[in-house]
Amino acid sequence: MSHDPPPFPAERPGHRPTPAGEAIDDGKGRIFPCEECGADVEFHIGSQALKCPYCGHVKPLDLDPEAQIREQNFDAIVARAEEQHEADRHDEEGQSEVRCESCGGTVVFFGTLTSSACPYCGTPIQRDRIHSATHRIPVDGVIAFQIDRERAGRNLADWVQSRWFAPNAFRKQGVSGNFNGVYLPYWTFDTLTYNAYSGERGDAYWVTVGSGQNQRRVRRVRWSSASGRFQRFFDDVTIPASRGLDLDRLVALEPWPFGTMLPFTQQVLAGFLARTYDIPLKEGFVIAKERVDSAIAGEVLQRIGGDEQRIWSIQSRYDAITFKHLLLPVWLMTYRFHDKPFRVYINAATGEVQGDRPYSWVKITLAVLAALIVAAIIASAQQ
Repeated sequence: MSHDPPPFPAERPGHRPTPAGEAIDDGKGRIFPCEECGADVEFHIGSQALKCPYCGHVKPLDLDPEAQIREQNFDAIVARAEEQHEADRHDEEGQSEVRCESCGGTVVFFGTLTSSACPYCGTPIQRDRIHSATHRIPVDGVIAFQIDRERAGRNLADWVQSRWFAPNAFRKQGVSGNFNGVYLPYWTFDTLTYNAYSGERGDAYWVTVGSGQNQRRVRRVRWSSASGRFQRFFDDVTIPASRGLDLDRLVALEPWPFGTMLPFTQQVLAGFLARTYDIPLKEGFVIAKERVDSAIAGEVLQRIGGDEQRIWSIQSRYDAITFKHLLLPVWLMTYRFHDKPFRVYINAATGEVQGDRPYSWVKITLAVLAALIVAAIIASAQQ
């Protein structure tokens, strides 16, 4: 049996270039052929357009000038999802097979993966209509990759050098591994909150106690009741919608440049991985509500004022809840140091780096000892 690679797309007998975005295999998959040579184009970060890796032909993104990114009604969509669940309509998860038009190989999509590359010839190929299926919430907008692989590598190298408590060997060797460019699903939520709180305000004062050599100043707090009401609007509370990743790391990649967002188009997915959500919308708002509640509590502390605060109760109402379903670009890398895996995340729109790294406990111990010595010197000087 021959194991020769498949012929170049334009050399296949009977091959004809097809319009970019044409569905293949009865709508089961989608690729983007080059209008010049028939090879499959990829999204090019530098030009922010589709570019053929073979002949260099560049095709601007074909965006609908009438398309808009609109906020969606949260309660209405949740109600519709519950109705579909009761009707036993299942999400399109699990395993799906898609035939690659370029080489004829079969690409298997597992779980919520929606965009990949053919493992046989490297052709970008996507599972068609997963983002617009009636039983799934469609994607409203996407931020395209703006940080290329080389710049992501430089940012990662700078990040490694800035880890002061990392082992010297780690900072000297740096990290190496393969970047995977992936569009991750996110929910963003808007809500107008009405809040009522009660608590206590503490105002500090000093008194002198004792006499003679035992005389000293003591800090005391005078407490008074505090209560109030206020409203606060939250805009674009951003929640990752993919399980299995470090939520705190992904949140730390914020802020996202939402001003560069495009109405969703599969064209920017060409050549990258993409996942659809597996954290449902309703669960996503539960997570968002935790961030909202934390921000409300922080504002309550400020409103109580004083030197110390006690919160007895906060009652909040969430109105006018809207959301967007977005795909946001992230470079992922897993590297190893002393045979232990670590993962890093890079915001592919801003270059922000977040990730796991090894620690030098020798450096940490020395820093703690130095801090204790400084504290002891200051305490001695104040006596």
